[in-house]
Amino acid sequence: MNNIIVVASGKGGTGKSTVSVGLAAAFVKQNKKVLLIDCDCGMRGLDLMLDVEEEILFDCSDAVCGNCTAEEAVYTAKNLKGLDLLAAPFDTDNEISPSVFRQLVFGLRENYDYVIIDSPAGVGSGFATAASPAGMALVVTNAEPTGLRGAQKIRRKLSELDINDIRLVINRFDRRQFEALDCYEDIDEVIDTAGIQLIAFVPMDMRLSAIIQNGLLGLNWCPAMTVFDCLAKRIEGARVPLAFKG
Repeated sequence: MNNIIVVASGKGGTGKSTVSVGLAAAFVKQNKKVLLIDCDCGMRGLDLMLDVEEEILFDCSDAVCGNCTAEEAVYTAKNLKGLDLLAAPFDTDNEISPSVFRQLVFGLRENYDYVIIDSPAGVGSGFATAASPAGMALVVTNAEPTGLRGAQKIRRKLSELDINDIRLVINRFDRRQFEALDCYEDIDEVIDTAGIQLIAFVPMDMRLSAIIQNGLLGLNWCPAMTVFDCLAKRIEGARVPLAFKG
């Protein structure tokens, strides 16, 4: 089994990083060892979500440039033993090529049950780098037209990269907002528009955002976290129903 998962979205603001962190935490709860890689050069934020921002001395560009070993660029989440982070560079000039990044990830993967790569939004060069080592992709979207157009673009690009194990995560779903928007007849139309098989619904829950954005993952819990437990089990091949159906 390819244990490398890229989490992507066609546009910013879908909550892709929250999905990446939530899934990583769910795998850790299942006694999996997880490496989370931030590929958003110049805009890194996973160090804040894992409460290790003060500890970061090296990032993935340092590892490939020889400023440190790959292992020295890996930091353990403060409140979640079993979850490690490889941070993105602050400087966009340090963007890594797909071939070099793939070599870096393949060198680290043997130490982990799963490697989760948080891709930058869109289909630019950073996305191509982030997706290059992956065997599976989660495409994160909101149930609205611009997000779904982005999901379609990401799906096509992933196929061009020969990544065919692609699943859809509908994030920040609120039934009342969905009905008020009145763009789609129902959720089936949303899924059909994306053209990707659904694997998870994540409800709109400000408590979840507050927990993750404040680096409190592992210390607090909210009902929306159950969705990520279900997502992790479904990725593992378990036949479990959606934790939230909209």
